Amino acid sequence: MASKILITGSIAFDLLLHCETSFADALQGSALEELSVSFVAPHFERHHGGTGANIAWTLKLLGDEPLIVGTVGEDGGSYLALLKERGIDVEHVAQLSGKVTATAIVSTDDHERQIAFYHPGADAAGSWPDLAGEREDIAWAVISARDIRLMVEAIAWCEAQKLPFLFDPGQQVMSFSDAELKRAVKSASGIVVNAFEISLLSERLRQSEEDIAKTVPFLIITHGEKGFALFWERGAQTKFFPACRAEQVVNPTGAGDAFRSGLLHGIVSGWELPQAAMLGASVASFVVEQRGTLLNRLDLDAVQERAQVAYGKLLRWPARSERSDRSGG
Repeated sequence: MASKILITGSIAFDLLLHCETSFADALQGSALEELSVSFVAPHFERHHGGTGANIAWTLKLLGDEPLIVGTVGEDGGSYLALLKERGIDVEHVAQLSGKVTATAIVSTDDHERQIAFYHPGADAAGSWPDLAGEREDIAWAVISARDIRLMVEAIAWCEAQKLPFLFDPGQQVMSFSDAELKRAVKSASGIVVNAFEISLLSERLRQSEEDIAKTVPFLIITHGEKGFALFWERGAQTKFFPACRAEQVVNPTGAGDAFRSGLLHGIVSGWELPQAAMLGASVASFVVEQRGTLLNRLDLDAVQERAQVAYGKLLRWPARSERSDRSGG
């Protein structure tokens, strides 16, 4: 029975800055055509990140078999070694000489607003690999933000292979042509976007959230600390769920990727969609408690308990004695 989850997305280094101020206050009343602002960021850290690597990493902590497709530069050898060390299959991650690994610079203010810059690096020169020998082992896929050309190729491959996939366009929504974007939405088995991204998607498709939900088996819109909206059965059912509360919020970067990991784990495990999404929210709440997107370990009992507090029901994991230890090192 197929059990692997195919992940294509960026593999990047994250430069995280934190500003002890408000971006919104600084921009209020500014003439955007003459914009010139500067923020002091006393907190700086460098971490491993990228949408594809983040999702694969957390899926591995949940006990899944992620198969990642991506590209790194000549400076990415240590990152590949780290992924291998955690048991993540990197056979289809290309390392290109003469290129640098993609880099994201993300600055967060005291209200969890973010301003980000992204340099695609080696990913812009990547290519889609031959996965014919892997197809029988793949149950689901997630197509997350990376070089737009490779996202389009991934969609075409999943269509040809009749492989269900989660479409996670991120802020690449504006990079798709109208035809490419409509094709992605029509072919997807589910879409996950945040509140800003759904506004872009609605604008591009000239459709409301409700209309988009009718065209796809399920649509999830995350709203940060407020929670998430779930539309399923092609919009016939809809519900807003509160967020799982973290003990502290240190940095929200990577929480969305963790949500997608938990969601995919639930789907591949045969859970009902609301429970799979609850799992995603619970897992995401642990990521915001640290700086950096990769959790060193994940206590599944704590994940379950936090979901129970937020939603009043237990997730469908077997008892501790009946499952292998998936907590990580």
